[in-house]
Amino acid sequence: MKLFKSNNNVLPGFGPTLGYSVLYLSLVVLIPLSALVFKTAELSWGEFVDIVTAERVLASYRVTFGTALVAAAINAVFGVLVAWVLVRYRFPGKRLVDALVDLPFALPTAVAGITLSTLYSPNGWIGRILEPHGIKIAFTPLGIIVAMTFIGLPFVVRTVQPVIEELDSEIEEAAACLGANRWQTFVKVLFPLMTPSVLTGFALAFARAVGEYGSIIFIAGNMPMVSEITPLLIITKLEQYDYRGATAIATVMLVASFSMLLIINLLQKWSRRYAG
Repeated sequence: MKLFKSNNNVLPGFGPTLGYSVLYLSLVVLIPLSALVFKTAELSWGEFVDIVTAERVLASYRVTFGTALVAAAINAVFGVLVAWVLVRYRFPGKRLVDALVDLPFALPTAVAGITLSTLYSPNGWIGRILEPHGIKIAFTPLGIIVAMTFIGLPFVVRTVQPVIEELDSEIEEAAACLGANRWQTFVKVLFPLMTPSVLTGFALAFARAVGEYGSIIFIAGNMPMVSEITPLLIITKLEQYDYRGATAIATVMLVASFSMLLIINLLQKWSRRYAG
């Protein structure tokens, strides 16, 4: 009895491909992450807890995860709207708009941060309009939300868009025949079918926002206890040669990242089961 079924593939067999995959993942992912864990293991439990629960560190957690949650929620709403428009409507410049959705993927994060801070600063194109009304975006936590929303939007749009494309128009026609208006059709018929993909896009946008650094530091203001994100605090400790503190905080972020990846995988599994 064969444990692995052999297929006529262009790539080599199971053994060589598995070996190359494990080697590649070890060099790129496992070895660097294990070094981080081993470095943190040099700390006693009391020292580790003291570092990761310091007042400044807790404040950075609140800023990072709080703003990431708000940005992901915004993207969940407007990402669905953008995906719906791109799938269901034809209009001039549609391909351009569709390409612009992927711009945060291609644009260097530092360039995005400089651009956003220029636009939303008190003397920027948008900032000068909002400033007289008492709305300050650049160099505040609100600016962090703007940056995280910018880099997270494609994750929601590209996750939801294929699901909307696969929605059968007969479902909407049946709902209309039963007396449902457009809003009722969307809320009670279509949105439940889209919910797994929306949740997956939300989780992906949230995970991406938590780990973002380049586009945020230019617009955040980086004030400790106010607008300092955790990745910036890690860099600050490295610059101060506090490697133990940096690795301890990085380990917390690593655990958080693995937890979010687990949630995303569970959501995707649920999505496939729900679709089936």
